[in-house]
Amino acid sequence: MKEVIVIPSYEPDEKLIDLVYNIDKKKFDIVVIDDGSGKDYQNIYQMIKNHVHLISYETNMGKGHALKKAYSYIKEHYQDDYLVITMDSDGQHRIEDAIKLAEYIKKHPKDLVLGMRKRSGKTPLRSRIGNGITKLVFRLVSHQNIYDTQTGLRCFSNKLMDFMLNIEGNRYEYEMNVLLNASKNNIKVHEIEIETIYIDNNSGSHFNAIKDSIRIYKDILKFSLSSIISFLIDYSLFSILSIWIKNITICNVSARIVSATVNYSLNRKYVFKSNRSIYKSFASYVILAICILSLNTILLNVLVNTFGINKFISKIIVEVILFIFNYFIQKKLIFKKGDDK
Repeated sequence: MKEVIVIPSYEPDEKLIDLVYNIDKKKFDIVVIDDGSGKDYQNIYQMIKNHVHLISYETNMGKGHALKKAYSYIKEHYQDDYLVITMDSDGQHRIEDAIKLAEYIKKHPKDLVLGMRKRSGKTPLRSRIGNGITKLVFRLVSHQNIYDTQTGLRCFSNKLMDFMLNIEGNRYEYEMNVLLNASKNNIKVHEIEIETIYIDNNSGSHFNAIKDSIRIYKDILKFSLSSIISFLIDYSLFSILSIWIKNITICNVSARIVSATVNYSLNRKYVFKSNRSIYKSFASYVILAICILSLNTILLNVLVNTFGINKFISKIIVEVILFIFNYFIQKKLIFKKGDDK
């Protein structure tokens, strides 16, 4: 089985040269992508070009684009069974750890394996916070417990190549999308602990905490905005109706019918951009809305009538509790992509 190491790079330094030379000693095939680094960095690529398959283009397109560019090259030039290992260019990954991942995939070619970095006091604060938030959000959305969702050291076989090429995203969100889509395609994700290396407090990373986090969480952010709009409509109508109508259930149901209609339209068109038949998706959404409404009403009555909590505060508490459940069901079932139109 051929073993190919893929290294996406953008404005690299000498650490890329050291990495390539160390890998070359182990007789791996190496594909390096120059993701629009520019002429000031061509001396680095000149020093490694005889040791790698070098793919270059002028404009920076992002890590996801670079990885898929390498995968397309590998699919075109490798006919027999092979495995692919991705490594970062900044010296954070050891070749010994890459070999551990390769040995696992040789025995489990249908799996995706990740190099798991254990966080400690030596891990930069920015990385600890970012990784911790990403892990929590990922678990809530996907119901998968993956410790290190942001690791760049990954390995898979040719059996997953088409899957990897069809994942959306051109920048850092691509790697998160791979994990989010793995479970839907019945792909097992396994983690192997590797050495944690941060050089110069991870200053070589090109990850932009704001812009790239927005890309990673964009579906969740759009869903949150849609939910906030719907909640404001729901809460406003509930508050207005409750002034004249004493029955909480009537107020809640009336407000929810209006807000659910708005929420369906926003989620179908702007959040999930679903191509599923409007009749099928709307029917499914109505069933979900009825279930959510039932839970919402039951919880609301329990908090107000049993525990004596203010009805306006209770309304907020209930909406927050049901938010994640609602997102997960809509993304996975109602507005899932790839359904018939």
